[in-house]
Amino acid sequence: MTARHLAGARILAQGLVGPPRFTDPAQAARAFGAHQGQDLPGVIASLALRTGGDLAGVLAAFDRGEVVRGYPMRGTVFAVAADSLAWLTQLCAGGPLRSAISRRPALDLEERHIDRAREVLVERAGPHSAPGEGRGVLRRELLEAWEAAGVPVDRGRGYHVLVELIAMGDAAYGPWREGETAVVHARRWLPAGSDLEGTFNGDRVAATAELALRYLTSHGPAGERDLAWWSKLPLGALRAALPQSADRLESGFADRDGRLHAREDEARGGSGERLWWRPGLAEEYAQQERETMRELLLPGFDELVLGYRDRLFLMDEERHRALAPGNNGVFKRAALRRGELVGVWSRTGAAGRRKLVLQEARPVSDAQRRRFEKLFAAFPYTIV
Repeated sequence: MTARHLAGARILAQGLVGPPRFTDPAQAARAFGAHQGQDLPGVIASLALRTGGDLAGVLAAFDRGEVVRGYPMRGTVFAVAADSLAWLTQLCAGGPLRSAISRRPALDLEERHIDRAREVLVERAGPHSAPGEGRGVLRRELLEAWEAAGVPVDRGRGYHVLVELIAMGDAAYGPWREGETAVVHARRWLPAGSDLEGTFNGDRVAATAELALRYLTSHGPAGERDLAWWSKLPLGALRAALPQSADRLESGFADRDGRLHAREDEARGGSGERLWWRPGLAEEYAQQERETMRELLLPGFDELVLGYRDRLFLMDEERHRALAPGNNGVFKRAALRRGELVGVWSRTGAAGRRKLVLQEARPVSDAQRRRFEKLFAAFPYTIV
């Protein structure tokens, strides 16, 4: 049995049903804190689905410098509002960055290589890093320039150097260009004063409280352990900061089916964990429950699937194996109905003649398949 009402409340909170909760991609990116973004077409679709399905609007937001991709936490690439990347990276990327630096000897990389790569980045990308005007530099062009400057780029070393520079706040992925987000000089591309000092006067507790508020507002109902898993910030730091955000959230407990209750003794069969969510969500869910139970197609790596420490609110272990075969960090695209995974999907055929391929994990009727096909026809697919 899945906690389908918890899934429904999260589907509603994440803006995946009903009128768009977010007016533009930057607002959606900012509200979430970060969207998992290693699958570039997937994260573009995730933002589009939460802003009325407007694919062109998402690409334009990257071009205008309103949304970027970086490595703000977990050593993983995320799509983030441009005015949040610097402070979020300073807050959360310390551990992954230290780990990356510790791997330099094994890669035969030295500090001088990183310094030289930074100089070349500024030389090559800097002149093309004016927000809304610059087009950045393609990754292959940057790697070629690094190699010519004596920076080792083979055996994945160029990628490692780029990740380090992004985590250090020197680079970011910016405008959409030739099927990718081009590399920009972050200190020119990102808004001035958007680092930890400029945004929060260097107050890490205040920054952590803001991140907690964004996460719990967009992902909730969720618990502090979900937030700790997602951000990789220590539970102690989160617990110290959460009181600063608590008055802008509601909290309670979920029962066995995922319905929310104010008191733990009312949440029969639940885990007993306190959850937090945005004000009014429970009442909105009571009115829109039916809509949240309808068919839904998600891209791979969507925050509804990957934004929580435990994905089994959407599926059982057998279906999780179908979603993430081999449990190797690669996720297929989820097809949902009634707040649970009923299959994984892909597409086949040439451009303009695409067809939905739905691998059922639960029986899907002909009428339900037709609704999935209608969603597929409107899905915001990026051509790469």
